[in-house]
Amino acid sequence: MYLVTAAEMGQLDRLASSEYMIPSIVLMENAGLRVVESIERHFQGQVANRRILVFCGKGNNGGDGLVVARHLLNRGAEVKVFLLARPEDIRGDARTNLEIYQKMGGKLLLLLGESHLQRADIALLYADLVVDAIFGTGFKGAAMGLPAAVINMINKAHRETVAVDLPSGLEADTGRCFGPCIQATWTVTFALPKLGLVVEPGASLTGRLEVADIGIPQKLVATQHFNRQLLTAAWCRSRLPRREASGHKGLYGRVLAVGGSPGLTGAITLAATAALRAGAGLVTAAVPRGVQGILAMKTTEVMTMSLPETPAGALSRDALDPLLERLTEVDVLAIGPGLSRDPATVDLVKELLPRVQVPAVVDADALNALATDTRVLTGDHGPLVLTPHPGEMARLLGTTAAKIQEDRLEIAAKYAREWQAVLLLKGARTVIAWPDGQVYINPTGNPGMATAGSGDVLTGIIAGLAGQGLKPGVAAALGAYLHGAAGDEAARQRGQRAMMAGDLLDFLPYVLRNLEEEVETIVAAGLGRD
Repeated sequence: MYLVTAAEMGQLDRLASSEYMIPSIVLMENAGLRVVESIERHFQGQVANRRILVFCGKGNNGGDGLVVARHLLNRGAEVKVFLLARPEDIRGDARTNLEIYQKMGGKLLLLLGESHLQRADIALLYADLVVDAIFGTGFKGAAMGLPAAVINMINKAHRETVAVDLPSGLEADTGRCFGPCIQATWTVTFALPKLGLVVEPGASLTGRLEVADIGIPQKLVATQHFNRQLLTAAWCRSRLPRREASGHKGLYGRVLAVGGSPGLTGAITLAATAALRAGAGLVTAAVPRGVQGILAMKTTEVMTMSLPETPAGALSRDALDPLLERLTEVDVLAIGPGLSRDPATVDLVKELLPRVQVPAVVDADALNALATDTRVLTGDHGPLVLTPHPGEMARLLGTTAAKIQEDRLEIAAKYAREWQAVLLLKGARTVIAWPDGQVYINPTGNPGMATAGSGDVLTGIIAGLAGQGLKPGVAAALGAYLHGAAGDEAARQRGQRAMMAGDLLDFLPYVLRNLEEEVETIVAAGLGRD
């Protein structure tokens, strides 16, 4: 599902009017009706006699709110509109809808100063629902003055709140709020989701997100060149590797997982096992000689490979030639989990990666090794998937994690292009940027996944998918979605607080099965059709 900025959405609205002759007031009418329908679903069709407060600004978002107000009034709800502007300051389509609402006898109360706040505060005590239509997609910066006071008052009332298009106080393009912002129970956004609704902190302020069709022609949307998408089950389902009836383990990918060191064998165990869980046919864990026996005992289905080690037990530079030889026999490399920061291991990684021709998923200490010299990334290399968390990305760029978090999308997109690698920036709403400029945002996952080993599981899932023939960017995006969905299933059944990385391995099969069953249903439904 495409994600748009405020400017991109504005352009769609203008083109719908100028090229498809759809009057802007029709789009406003459709927008308001979609919100009303959502409210009806929320109250299971019983909106009559519900006490509903609609807070409207003076722009088009306020106009949408006025459409909502009059249709709810028509349905028997007890509606009060609180207008944060003088009626004479309302222009265009919003003014038309204000006049219609007033001619219908709707209650209109002005909020023009602090002396007016008390009546709104009292009304909130008895409200069944609040409709937020104060600021729209054009809002930037911080809500101040009276609007800020109203937003704070609504939040403190703790009433269920539906935001029209986006919560007031939130920036549509960034998901940031520099002042008070509506904490919505749910948000009904129009035509396409705005970028700020799906990245943090905007995603948390948005509540449940509904995307409503307001009549923008799909043909028009298809002519635009949007380069950001929200991952959906449908997108992932369509890219899930198929299993052939005549298939065998060699057909589904050979993965070489390189990592491990004394005290860090769990990381490479999780990554290798996750590759198998994701559907890889054969997985080998290549580890220092001293821990090979531990890996052999930890993993029943994963093969192990013993490599030369340093005096400290980490992989040594002498492991280069055996690895290069083994890489001629595999389809994908996963490197980094539990690898250690031994100087010899760092040198090994920097010499190995430029010579790898198969797709390589680079994580953890392999990323830390590259941080000592990023020329490996700017030089010639095979297909790479880099999976840093903000701290690792900060080390690669010589900055701080806080700076990375301030501009996650742009940083991921910039360095995916510069390094010509798929860059998966982990965190709440993981960002997956492709070298060609495409950016995907993953909506799955939860705070329970912030636990040791979770990233190692993700590395293995991506490698397992890439081994089955998916392009690196698709494997990374699908892997992030499956990883988060497994975490969500684990949270539902076991709770977030006690979640461990191994739980993701346990619940990944259920997530995959659900996607597979949907594929089978679609195929079966199409039998016998032309």
